[in-house]
Amino acid sequence: MSRDMIAAGDARTGQAPSAATEAIAPQTTMDAVTLYVRDIDAMVRFYTQVIALDVLSRDAQDGRPALVVLGRGATPLVALREARDLPPRQPRSAGLFHTALLFEDRAALARVVARVAAYAPELYTGSADHLVSEAFYLDDPEGNGIELYVDRPRDQWTWRDGRVQMDSLALDPNAFLTAHLDDPEQASAAPATVGHVHLQVGDIAQARSFYAGTLGFDVTADLGSALFVSAGGYHHHLAMNTWRSMGAGPRPVQLGLGEVSIVVPARDDVVALTDRLAHRGVPTADDGATLTFADPWRNEIRVAVA
Repeated sequence: MSRDMIAAGDARTGQAPSAATEAIAPQTTMDAVTLYVRDIDAMVRFYTQVIALDVLSRDAQDGRPALVVLGRGATPLVALREARDLPPRQPRSAGLFHTALLFEDRAALARVVARVAAYAPELYTGSADHLVSEAFYLDDPEGNGIELYVDRPRDQWTWRDGRVQMDSLALDPNAFLTAHLDDPEQASAAPATVGHVHLQVGDIAQARSFYAGTLGFDVTADLGSALFVSAGGYHHHLAMNTWRSMGAGPRPVQLGLGEVSIVVPARDDVVALTDRLAHRGVPTADDGATLTFADPWRNEIRVAVA
């Protein structure tokens, strides 16, 4: 179950955080998360059958699928790269906590939650009402965390001193399905996006320095053991926690997280980000279409123009 719990208090509604001096573009969004997987065939079956994603592209090597991109419509959400020889992911190392898939309304979310209950109930891990959103949690067959969620309207979010009010309140999955499930067979029809990505890191102060100070995201909540950052007044596009990974160093190459992808609106935003990373001594690679670099824990990050 998620522990994205943020203290509440007296608050004003609808006030997003102010822009930082070197803020990332407010139109910044998240793109597909790449996972290194051992059994790509089983993982494709899971994401298509349980999460109701479509195969958007498939690249083969030596007659076997080497990279499969899955999503909804034309929107990629998860990319699976076969890496049979990599060691298993270590639960206490830096890496992925969960990939959060955002649905357009409660009915669309309910259809997928119903499929989880029907096809993979043993992988379900919990649910929560976060005030800004309603969320359900599970793991994929190789232990990568997944959040399925729907946002409440932004005019129902509450901000205080540049911080968003969230909580982790009880959310009954059966009551949610009773209220919102219409036709589970239409699960793949509704659009979805990667709403946010939640990472495991070794130190929150260092995460704040990198993701807010260098990349330019606004801090929307800082719990001490978890940090939430966003662009454009969203509740969070990225989160980092040390709940299982306090003190973790740079992660080895292993199964699990391969790459986090961020989309910015213009090439100028990539250039500005490259300058900030260079100023802080962060190595980068830029092929003219994609800027790639790593955070302090070797979580790979890819930035491209929409």
